[in-house]
Amino acid sequence: MKYAFVFPGQGSQFVGMGKELAENFKSAKDVFEEVNQALGQDLYKVMTEGPDLELTMTTNTQPALMAVSMAVVKVLEKEFGISLKDKAAYVAGHSLGEYSAACAAGVFSLADTAKLLRIRGDAMQQAVPVGVGGMAAVLGLSFKDVGALVDACNDSAHYCVAANDNSDGQVVLSGHIQAIEKAVEIASEFGAKRCLKLPVSAPFHSPLMQPAAETMARAFMEVEARDALIPIVANVLAAPESAKQEIIKNLVEQVTGTVRWRETMAFFGANGVTDIVELGAGKVLSGIAKRSLKEANSISVCSIAEIEELAKNL
Repeated sequence: MKYAFVFPGQGSQFVGMGKELAENFKSAKDVFEEVNQALGQDLYKVMTEGPDLELTMTTNTQPALMAVSMAVVKVLEKEFGISLKDKAAYVAGHSLGEYSAACAAGVFSLADTAKLLRIRGDAMQQAVPVGVGGMAAVLGLSFKDVGALVDACNDSAHYCVAANDNSDGQVVLSGHIQAIEKAVEIASEFGAKRCLKLPVSAPFHSPLMQPAAETMARAFMEVEARDALIPIVANVLAAPESAKQEIIKNLVEQVTGTVRWRETMAFFGANGVTDIVELGAGKVLSGIAKRSLKEANSISVCSIAEIEELAKNL
């Protein structure tokens, strides 16, 4: 058995997440209290009571999803005696989930990870005025074929790029709203089954995010980092890295770079991973893994029952 643990990104959040864990395990409650303290905000209340609109603000979503993932990690560790560093061959996270992976691998403290994600959320929101940028999901085209669609949408004033290469036939575009709207309009001419504009307020993982990348480069100078105890398969490389300076460099590049998740799954397959375990809210990444890497076992773990089941098998 060779395990890779993966951590979800934006879109997996839901009101009520983490509540069951906090009410049953002190180790989970401690995680949420530490994150609250680091941010000077009752984020746990927003996570468990909502309103949904407040939770989906990226400034809240990013640290909240990390907190739930780390609560699962701490429950496994403290209540079941299972440490990721003893079980994981690799960790990886989708977009903001890469920060959860870095925290789980011991690169950053929990408090610093929460602060970094708050800065990241604010910086990404402020990098581009609302209404200037957008994102769209293209279904039914390979990453290569999406390139031709992107070329047809771009002109000297407006552009979009492939932001998330999630799996074969699922690529997310990001960029100027004019280019995104054109992609939605003409994608079928390039063979796409569907092209849907996403309900996001900023063009994440595009060059338009450069101001946010610069903010993050400065923010990393203020925190203590350590080499990873578990290799982190980076979004921008789809390859493992353990050196702290390289991990920070990858996280800065990730703000404007493509999330190479399809290639991350291929890396796991090529390197003998038998089990992919998604730790945290939602089931997005385990769903992608089931489609992309059929020979591996893929599960999502967030509830007490799921944690107990995983602990039995680890």
